[in-house]
Amino acid sequence: MLLIGSGIWKDEATVKSMSRYGNYRELLKGPLYYAITVTLACVVYWRTSPIGIAALCNLCAGDGLADVVGRRLGRKKLPYNRNKSVAGSVAMATAGFLSSVGYMYYFSYFGYIQEGWGMILHFLVVSLASALVESLPISTELDDNLTVSLTSIFIGSLIF
Repeated sequence: MLLIGSGIWKDEATVKSMSRYGNYRELLKGPLYYAITVTLACVVYWRTSPIGIAALCNLCAGDGLADVVGRRLGRKKLPYNRNKSVAGSVAMATAGFLSSVGYMYYFSYFGYIQEGWGMILHFLVVSLASALVESLPISTELDDNLTVSLTSIFIGSLIF
């Protein structure tokens, strides 16, 4: 991504598949932040930390579904950010939370983490905070892949 995004290496198929507007420089923002988050979550938090679960689930499931739902059902816009919808924000919090809980049960089944209602509540807090930050106008200027990831890791570090 760094080579393609900086223009050193040409790969139009990759640019088309990973950018919204077909500009190779886009790969240095959202897609790069996404790849960094996934890599760091796996290296630092792999299997034994709910922080990694929350970061990945809020970014992948939450933010991913927010875009789809927001575009299809997002008629009612948020009063503080007309670029975001209530439906997209609700979808983000819900998908991030439910996928986090699902992965908690998955990893606890193999003995990597200890499941519990406290952890479920913490996943809810992280997912709500991530959805709130993603809905702010700053997430339009800064890439939401960055703000969602940093919020999940920061809040997760405070409460887990």
